Amino acid sequence: MINDNAVTPSSGNVFADLGFANPEEELLKAKLVREIRIVVKRRKLTQAKAAALMGVKQPDVSAIVTGRTGKFSLDRLVRCLNRLDYEVDLVVRHKRRARSAKAAA
Repeated sequence: MINDNAVTPSSGNVFADLGFANPEEELLKAKLVREIRIVVKRRKLTQAKAAALMGVKQPDVSAIVTGRTGKFSLDRLVRCLNRLDYEVDLVVRHKRRARSAKAAA
C-alpha cells in the first residue's frame, strides 16, 4: 500500500521549501509586509491614507498588504515602515547548525 499522505518536514523557510530563487530575501520581505499590514490595520488606515504616509501609490499599498512583493526591494519596504514611524533593526548572529549524527555519537 502506498502512503499518499507522506509528510516532508519543513526547512523553516516556506520559500526555500517551494524552490524560490532567493528564499531568505522572500522570507524577510514577508516579515516586513506582515508588520506593515499590522500597522495599517491597527491604525485603521485606508489604502489611500497609508499610501500618502508611506510615500507610495495606492496600488502599491494594495500589492504590499496582499503579499505581492515582487517589485519591492527590502530597502523600499523598510522605508515604508520608517515612514509609518517604525524603526527596523538588523541583527546579525552566528547561524545555528544541526548536530550531525557523527558529532552526536
